[in-house]
Amino acid sequence: MTQPPYPVQPSPADPPSVRTALPSAESWFDAVQPVVRRRLDRFAVTGFVLSLPGLVPIAVVFAGVGLRRIRRSGDRGRGLALAALAISAFWVIAIAVAAALSVYDDTRAGIGRSISISQVRVNQCFDADLDGGTLRIVRIADCAEPHSGEAYAKVKASLTGLSTGATEAAATQQCADAFHRFVGKPYEGSALDMYYVVLEDRAVADGNVLCMVGKPGEELTGSMRGSQR
Repeated sequence: MTQPPYPVQPSPADPPSVRTALPSAESWFDAVQPVVRRRLDRFAVTGFVLSLPGLVPIAVVFAGVGLRRIRRSGDRGRGLALAALAISAFWVIAIAVAAALSVYDDTRAGIGRSISISQVRVNQCFDADLDGGTLRIVRIADCAEPHSGEAYAKVKASLTGLSTGATEAAATQQCADAFHRFVGKPYEGSALDMYYVVLEDRAVADGNVLCMVGKPGEELTGSMRGSQR
């Protein structure tokens, strides 16, 4: 029966095991760079907030100052400053488009242009001397601004062969009916005056008598539609 082998003893010539020393906790913390918390630039934030309601000049100034400060300091907020500039540019474009459309509408409506009374269209307001005996030339006006009169209807009236008195009676009756519908009050009880221009004697589909409302010696402001004056 064989004997178990004896454990092998290390030879004195073998080098002892080498243990690697771990660094201390302090050295680990020394190697970690501290986290630098960058601030949000207040000028960039202010510029962004001011750009939202359309305060363009002030918003652009704050956003520009914010960008310069951010380049020097490295703070946060560059995106907000750029957004403020973009929103301000949008407001400028929107205002320019609105102004251009307003000018276009005024030009299309003929505001400020002098024309013959026969060329006045329904719902147009005008300036003219309503106290004069004959109304021939008027200047188209903005209904929202003070003006002398307003064309409120074109009515049909068969006037061919009628006398002057009969023509006046027929035109007056047709315009008075339209006056009640437009102003919301019968002409007889209204503080406003009514005028008409006979465009032609024969009745046509789009009307041959232009009806207008005004008040001599007093300017009107706004349309008289539904005013019940």
